[in-house]
Amino acid sequence: MNISFGYMRVSTKEQNLDRQLKVIKQYVSDEKYIYSDKASGKSMDREGFQNMLKAMRSGDTLYIKSIDRLGRNKVQIKEYLETFKKNGIRVKVIDMPTTMQDYPEG
Repeated sequence: MNISFGYMRVSTKEQNLDRQLKVIKQYVSDEKYIYSDKASGKSMDREGFQNMLKAMRSGDTLYIKSIDRLGRNKVQIKEYLETFKKNGIRVKVIDMPTTMQDYPEG
């Protein structure tokens, strides 16, 4: 069974995740598959992100509101996008409409 996951991140504990949650809930029906962190993007050792990585399997889809929620810089983001691809996990960036389209296999 393929699962739709969501990931949200804000940089500080004072910031609010509500806006991201509202958008992601349109794509991820079960909130137990929505992971979040209130931490800087400079480290990928964020608890929510690491727990999500452990839960995801080939065939799953990850929804994020914007690409910068994965990390702070292009190198970091690219590494994770390549890891997701290698592991058969689709990444859909809600603020990038081209990633939201499905294409037939082949």
